[in-house]
Amino acid sequence: MTRRLTLAVTAGALLAASALAQSVTSAAQASAAQASPAQASPAQASAARHALWPRHVYAPYVETWTADSIPQLAAQSGARFFSLAFIQTAAAGSCALAWDGDSTRPIPGSTYTDQIAQLRRMGGDVAPTFGGFSADTTNTEIADSCTDVNQIAAAYEAVITTYHVTRLDMDVEADSLNNTAAIDRRNKAIALTEAWASARHLPLQIEYTLPVEPDGLQPNALALLQNAIADHARVSIVNIMTFDYYLASEPSPLNMADEAITAARTVQGQLDSLYPGFAEPREGITIMPGIDDYPGKTEITSLQDTQNILRYAATHRLAVLSIWAIERDNGGCPGTIGANSCSGIAQPTWAFSHLLERF
Repeated sequence: MTRRLTLAVTAGALLAASALAQSVTSAAQASAAQASPAQASPAQASAARHALWPRHVYAPYVETWTADSIPQLAAQSGARFFSLAFIQTAAAGSCALAWDGDSTRPIPGSTYTDQIAQLRRMGGDVAPTFGGFSADTTNTEIADSCTDVNQIAAAYEAVITTYHVTRLDMDVEADSLNNTAAIDRRNKAIALTEAWASARHLPLQIEYTLPVEPDGLQPNALALLQNAIADHARVSIVNIMTFDYYLASEPSPLNMADEAITAARTVQGQLDSLYPGFAEPREGITIMPGIDDYPGKTEITSLQDTQNILRYAATHRLAVLSIWAIERDNGGCPGTIGANSCSGIAQPTWAFSHLLERF
């Protein structure tokens, strides 16, 4: 992934919304738990195993190609909800999913099942993420790789049933944003998966994570959402990646908070035009803490930038705030560009997460 983004909400409004969502989920779970197996309806059983996420949430990305323990990251950082990146096919032309394209970690499979169960006991959850920059440039994002819509939908369903998740994240960028045939296959498969989930009383949210410029979603990203509408694929969240702009002319330094907020305002207007009169999709923002991939070192997201983005997210009731990635939330490599394991700026470990987790 080269770009990401998600927003935040006021602590009071956020806590109230989260408390309401959690109370509804807890009531459904309690109802199912109190019913005997003979009494429990399919809807009750589904509610007991598939919990809804909070309406506003901080959900940093986890680099799944590392050996990091998700429960350990949660205990250390304070975050409880995570986007697991990435799921893709092992080779171009395949319809079989694996974590990071590693055929030794297939889906269905046991990878992360115990860790996710432990995280849920801590009050958290995960959203598996498909695609990402590497997959999107090697034809191994599943809709790019697999030409059978039914097999793509079956793969999505396998992820849901393996991990009992209620949110899937589609990271579409780079070459995948211009693959119109794959975009249509993906959205048709999403619509089939949503119908499948509905028939089984399984709650399901689809999040699209898309690159953005300060002037909003570009034509190819807008075309992707227009195709989703045409294919009757319901998109719950549009998560914009507010980094790696690579602008033709960049001041030194670029004001990353202002650029992210400008982009978010513009995207909200674009969503209002695409979905007039609808409450969804809601918006999210993903930032890249510290120095992003741009070689000029003019795109540096500071803790103050993050505070300003959080304030905007709180007052505009965004759905999600995220960082790429949780492994970068430390100051272990000052001055380094685009590192996977550190932010490149001087900072306390977990400083970005401690700021954003209040969302």
